[in-house]
Amino acid sequence: MVKKLKTKIFFLIMTSLSIVTLGIVTLFTLYNYRNTISTSSFFMDRIYNIDENKEKNMDKPKPEDLDDKRFNSKPEIEGFYSILIKDNQVIENQEITLDDEIKQKALSVSNKNRDNGIIGNYIYNIKRERENETIVMLVENQEAVTHIKVLIISSICISIFSIIIIYIIAKKLSEVIVEPVEKTFLKQVQFISDASHELKTPLAVIEANADVLENEVGENKWIKYIQNEIDSMDKLINELLVLAKIENVDTLNEDEEFNLSQEIELDVSVFESMAYEKNIKIGTNIEGNIKFNGSKEDIKHILSTLVDNAIKHTKENGNIEVNLKKTKENKLIEVKNEGNPIPKEDRERIFERFYRIDKSRNREEKRYGLGLAIAKSTVEKYKGKIEVDYKDGYTVFTVKI
Repeated sequence: MVKKLKTKIFFLIMTSLSIVTLGIVTLFTLYNYRNTISTSSFFMDRIYNIDENKEKNMDKPKPEDLDDKRFNSKPEIEGFYSILIKDNQVIENQEITLDDEIKQKALSVSNKNRDNGIIGNYIYNIKRERENETIVMLVENQEAVTHIKVLIISSICISIFSIIIIYIIAKKLSEVIVEPVEKTFLKQVQFISDASHELKTPLAVIEANADVLENEVGENKWIKYIQNEIDSMDKLINELLVLAKIENVDTLNEDEEFNLSQEIELDVSVFESMAYEKNIKIGTNIEGNIKFNGSKEDIKHILSTLVDNAIKHTKENGNIEVNLKKTKENKLIEVKNEGNPIPKEDRERIFERFYRIDKSRNREEKRYGLGLAIAKSTVEKYKGKIEVDYKDGYTVFTVKI
């Protein structure tokens, strides 16, 4: 539980800070990029008197009066070209010879949706004067292009460095935030464990005295009540000890490999006599020779809880199915019992400690709402998941480990 909380807080901090930081870096980079492109575009507009803001008092030639000779010219400024593209072809000016590379660049950018940008070492600006005609202006500005490339590379490096710093900060902050919760949780687990052990001694004394009284006075309903409550307390204490033990384990020992198929077959067979008394049929569909690394006791406890729960909630002459199969990622255990559905609002809560749907009935059956909570904690030790659903008249508990 504490590890899950720490992971959630870590990802929340990591995601939030990363979005903010990357957003700032991206906006800064885009601003500088657009500023450099806009400056060059403005420069090109001024050369050919196309910028309306700078040429308000000058009469601009009408599009139909444009002379092809005006384009493809090479002014005094070295590396500057203005090229007329008509019907996806460069309109040649006999007085000026253009390199094939320049023509290819002009044709390439004329089909782009953006009116300005970078191609190679050139910054381009596009003016669409009339239908099927495009003026492509190119200026060779290696310094500006290099500046933009350096800016992008720097932004990437800054982003990577920022992510590393954010990771360290998020890791540390999540540990600091969760530390009080972890300490409280560990104290709670320790208290449950210590209290359960301390209760066992007086409970054993009470049980021994009750047995002595029964031997002296014979059968007595009051003594039976005492012994019945002793059994209930003993079961509750044992479940609390199991829960405390599971949640106090930080690492999982996976050294023991065993045949999961055989173990489940064996565990199910233990409940056949109990099912027989209620005229309940237990069927199995177990895929053979599935291996698993972990503890046999954990698997036995998970399956015992689910099958015992299924028997208690299956009507007489009902059916129970236990299935095991292997998928690409998990081992899938299903325990299905025929009976009334669990209300949807209770399907998540039944895995909480001490939660019982029918409190009076469970009290009579000495069920305290810890079995499924322990099963869930055990499954989560193996980074698995347990869930419940209702399909075709069957309540289905599914364990993925």
